[in-house]
Amino acid sequence: MGRNSASPDRVSSGEEDDDNNAAASTTTGIGFHSIRDRIRFKRNPNPNAPTSSLNTTKDRPSTKTTSDRRRSHHHSRPASNTRKFLLFPFRGRSLFYFCLFFAVFVFALASMVLQSSIASMVFRMGSGSERKGRSVREGLKFGSSLQFVPRINVSLDRARSEHRLGVRPPRLALVLGNMKNDPVSLMLYTVVKSLQELGYLFKIYAVDDGKARSIWEKVGGQIIILSPERYHQIDWLIFEGVIVDSLKARAAISSLMQEPFCSVPLVWAIQEDTLANRLPLYEDMGWERLISFWRSSFSRADVIVFPDFSLPMLYSVLDTGNFFVIPGSPIDVWAAESYSKSRSKMQLRTDNGFNKDDMLVLVVGSSFFYNDLSWDYAVAMHDIGPLLLKYARGKDSREAFKFLFLGGNSTEGYSDALQEIATRLGFHHGSVRHYGMNGDVNRLLLMADIVLYGSSQDVQGFPPLLTRAMSFGIPVIAPDYPVIKKYVVDGVHGMIYPKHQPDALKRAFSLLISKGKLSKFAHSVASSGRLLAKNMQASDCVTGYAKLLENVLTFPSGALLPGQISKLKQGIWEWNLFSMGMEQGIMDQNVPYMRNSSIVYALEEQLTNHIDLGDGNQSEPETLAQDIPTDVDWDILREIENSEELESLEMEEIEERMEKDSGVWDEIYRNARKAEKLKSEGHERDEGELERTGQALCIYEIYDGAGAWPFLHHGSLYRGLSLSTRAQRMRSDDVDAVGRLPLLNESYYRDILCEIGGMFAIANSVDNVHKRLWIGFQSWRAGGRKVSLSTKAEQVLEEKIREETKGDVIYFWAHFGMDSGLSGSNDALTFWSTCDILNGGNCRTAFEGAFRRMYALPSHIEALPPMPEDGGHWSALHSWVMPTPSFLEFIMFSRMFADSLNSLHTNSSKITACLLSSSNLEEKHCYCRILELLVNVWAYHSARKMVYINPHTGSLQEQHPIEQRKGYMWAKYFSFTLLKSMDEDLAEAADDDDHPSEMWLWPRTGEVYWQGVYEREREERYRLKMDKKRKTKEKLLERMQNGYIQKPLGRRKLKK
Repeated sequence: MGRNSASPDRVSSGEEDDDNNAAASTTTGIGFHSIRDRIRFKRNPNPNAPTSSLNTTKDRPSTKTTSDRRRSHHHSRPASNTRKFLLFPFRGRSLFYFCLFFAVFVFALASMVLQSSIASMVFRMGSGSERKGRSVREGLKFGSSLQFVPRINVSLDRARSEHRLGVRPPRLALVLGNMKNDPVSLMLYTVVKSLQELGYLFKIYAVDDGKARSIWEKVGGQIIILSPERYHQIDWLIFEGVIVDSLKARAAISSLMQEPFCSVPLVWAIQEDTLANRLPLYEDMGWERLISFWRSSFSRADVIVFPDFSLPMLYSVLDTGNFFVIPGSPIDVWAAESYSKSRSKMQLRTDNGFNKDDMLVLVVGSSFFYNDLSWDYAVAMHDIGPLLLKYARGKDSREAFKFLFLGGNSTEGYSDALQEIATRLGFHHGSVRHYGMNGDVNRLLLMADIVLYGSSQDVQGFPPLLTRAMSFGIPVIAPDYPVIKKYVVDGVHGMIYPKHQPDALKRAFSLLISKGKLSKFAHSVASSGRLLAKNMQASDCVTGYAKLLENVLTFPSGALLPGQISKLKQGIWEWNLFSMGMEQGIMDQNVPYMRNSSIVYALEEQLTNHIDLGDGNQSEPETLAQDIPTDVDWDILREIENSEELESLEMEEIEERMEKDSGVWDEIYRNARKAEKLKSEGHERDEGELERTGQALCIYEIYDGAGAWPFLHHGSLYRGLSLSTRAQRMRSDDVDAVGRLPLLNESYYRDILCEIGGMFAIANSVDNVHKRLWIGFQSWRAGGRKVSLSTKAEQVLEEKIREETKGDVIYFWAHFGMDSGLSGSNDALTFWSTCDILNGGNCRTAFEGAFRRMYALPSHIEALPPMPEDGGHWSALHSWVMPTPSFLEFIMFSRMFADSLNSLHTNSSKITACLLSSSNLEEKHCYCRILELLVNVWAYHSARKMVYINPHTGSLQEQHPIEQRKGYMWAKYFSFTLLKSMDEDLAEAADDDDHPSEMWLWPRTGEVYWQGVYEREREERYRLKMDKKRKTKEKLLERMQNGYIQKPLGRRKLKK
């Protein structure tokens, strides 16, 4: 799934068809677009400049094309009599219709002029408002609407129709910023519980403890509290995906930004606006380092999920094409119920100068324009104007109707301007008032009798203020926007009127009024609306997350697919579990509820401490400029370096001409050996390398990426083996697998071979790196899954090795089913059925094909080696120890098998699809899972003794005793003599450039050696020996004829 697979976004006209709007609002596609692509006017302050991604449609769009305009231009020169006729071409009935049309046109024009004058008079004092959202308003025009249009349709229908051998549920990690008893936890808990019904298994981590811990333990079991040092001690690869719920859990994302965890799908749900409010400050202060830091964190997430459509706008600076919106949150309902339990409606009216008989009509707008009232309400004046004239200026109103406008900032003079224009238009004193969004919004909503949604914006998400008003039990009136009609039934939960029709608005308003008070019908609507609002978007929120996970996650072969989303029964929030949190405390609801994000300020202080980027002091650039070297400084430095180099050369020449005492021969010999030793060693030996001297065993821990470093061991028994040069640990003697095997420098082969590629690198000229009797390997994943050897087990293993002098044995300590305890092992599964589960159901087919091709077996001969069903353990995670000669024999077999397996997936010079995968991630590591189990087949059929050592207790237990293998082993295919002859045949073919295909893998996986190579090397050594002997003889003969001539000490050559 590509992050930027997005189509150009749309800004649709406010007069588009309702059906089209409904289709756009209810689309089920899921995708991610760059906010900068969606909102081009964020980067283009000129609203008149044409852009390819922003289309605005006026109320009366022009229908003429360019050709039409040209045609009218060519025909604009008629005869004079024709021009006179065109001045007044109407007669009779047509004249009547013309006059009627002209009257309507004049009325509309006057309304527009009045609307413009009202907007300019009322809101001209708001020019100093905040810039937050200003670029959005500058790019839009009257009657236009802003839409967030994601479009990627991916589903699991095809995967569900295919045969699948999954045996375990899909596993997800949930990282909580805290466990407070708040609406954010309520929303997330409801989602997690519903996802569990679909078959997901959760493991929960938390940054901070909280009162809701007991609630979370009901769905996640034991919860692990993360400390800073524990972030990098989690093996995220055991999960199909990770969900992070807040900015506070950003530290967990830092560990996911390192290999090998970069491929783990990450969903980051952000509901705070703290960082969004700080971003404009970062831009003004020039704190690019801080912005880049957050942008890199946001780019790691596969999806950034927001609960409403306004937050992506605020975070647009950090957008990298992965923003997504899943509407639905109980925050507004929680806030309304918490506020109403401690406030009285009548008391609030008295405190704010209103009578109990006053009819308060609160006019709210779109959330995109909360901070600037003029733009949004100026368009809405066309609909609200007649309502104001009837109820705020009418003779029958008797000053009982009060229209309260909510928006903008209360300190910027909006209220005085409104009173001024109200007086000029003849409104009653106090009938029109303004309140800013920086005040107590809940107080206004609770005092109101009717809430009118007066925005001209066709929003995609349900307006949060309407949700909060319905939660207060206030009847609402709103235009017939699709998102409102989706939830609200006209006349049942609220009143809906056709947009841009003032008469319809007046009729809807009159149904709620009876003798200057709310009618019984209004109370019924308010009650129904309150019940609807409590769980209005719960089902959509749960369904949105379920669909999102299906699109983002990759389900491996061994995992079951989640259940059908249509089977979800959850349609309400889990209020019964979180009701205590709402009753215990009353939150400050002056602004929408958001969690405290102290991490934003902590990182801000941390990243700006070293260099004060926001000081604004003009003398600072001058001070910094003085510290920057100039060209003259660089010239002086260059002259000093040249003079020092010339002086050192002169001293060396003088020392060469001077006679020196050669010293004692023993000292000369010792210095020469010391120089050779320093030359051969690329770095100084560390303590681990010195301790390994004289030991019989060395275990190589294979890793790929800095994220695996915390899982590696230190000490004399272990040595790191890095599959990537860039990921190698600093100041360590880790083996660079790429340096020893150039094949691993190609990412394709490094990915499909995985850990066994590192084994090939060790076996390549093994004497240069490993000179011990025993050799072992352990994947870093063993440490991540808590199955690595304990200190006691290490001691038992070393003692057993010292005692084991006869026979061939392999010790292993990680077996099938050891997967961090998230699901138990299933002993009923056989070896080959387990292999099928891990390899897309095609393990037996691929193994049989590779084995048949490797030995050139005819089709009528069985080619799948039998494996017993005795319930014993089998090795996993490449965690085993064996004698070094046995290891080389195993590598000999593995190289040929890997080459044969690779030939099944290549067609001449072209790579075909992977047979062993059911997802893109498994296809990337195509051979890894089957090669991980290969050591079991080789050890069983080559009659190696297999011993399981418990990694915690150190107890030993032989598996699949050799006595019981008689009659099952295919020893003839695994004998050393046969494998050696096959190896030499391949080496001879490679030496003769007789490659069976262009992508022949075998010669690139290790040494190419056969008898012909040995003879050629022996002949080359003999030739060099004879050449040296001949040159020595010629030199002696020349000296006998001409005598010995002393070479001059000077650098000039003597002329002959």
